[in-house]
Amino acid sequence: MFIHIGGDEVVLTKDVIMILDKSALCAKDTSSFLQIAKEEGFVRENKDLFCNEADSKKTAVIMDNKVLFSPISATTLSKRADFIKNLK
Repeated sequence: MFIHIGGDEVVLTKDVIMILDKSALCAKDTSSFLQIAKEEGFVRENKDLFCNEADSKKTAVIMDNKVLFSPISATTLSKRADFIKNLK
C-alpha cells in the first residue's frame, strides 16, 4: 500500500517507521535526531512540494534510509496508511 504525503511524493507504507506531528518535531530529542539526520544526508526536502514555508513541515515521515517532510497532518497520513487496521 502507498501513502501520498503531498505534492508528487508517494511512499510505501511498509517503509514507514514513524510519522511525527508538528509538536513532536519541536521536542529537544527529535530536533537533535533531525539535525544529525540532515547532516548525514538523510533529510530530503522537496522545495516544489511546499508553497508556504510556514506550513511546509507539519509532519516528518521517518523511513529506513530517509526523512521526508509533509504539509499534511500526521493524523491524515496515519488514516491514509490505515495503520490500525494493519496492526490487527
